[in-house]
Amino acid sequence: MSRIQFPPKLLGETASYVFDFVSRLGASETISSSSVVVTVYSGVDTTPSALLSGTTSNVGTQVTQNLKGGVAGVVYQVMCTIVTSAGQTLQLFGLLAVEVGAV
Repeated sequence: MSRIQFPPKLLGETASYVFDFVSRLGASETISSSSVVVTVYSGVDTTPSALLSGTTSNVGTQVTQNLKGGVAGVVYQVMCTIVTSAGQTLQLFGLLAVEVGAV
């Protein structure tokens, strides 16, 4: 499992987050299916899955997921799992801090 770096997200934003599996796929291997799960890494949020906005989108070697809302001060683990045309199950994750922004 590999970790990617996400910049902090402001509380009011809905933003796209990209997971790029280019270095993990074979030359002709493609993404057959993908899913994203959000859990709390630190802090308190009883419904971390509420960050998910819509479904994943797969283009080439990349999976994109929109994320919205969250709880200010909480750090989330965002885990993307794919199944490939070669039968591999691969994962990438990132930590995402939610901030309140300028007051």
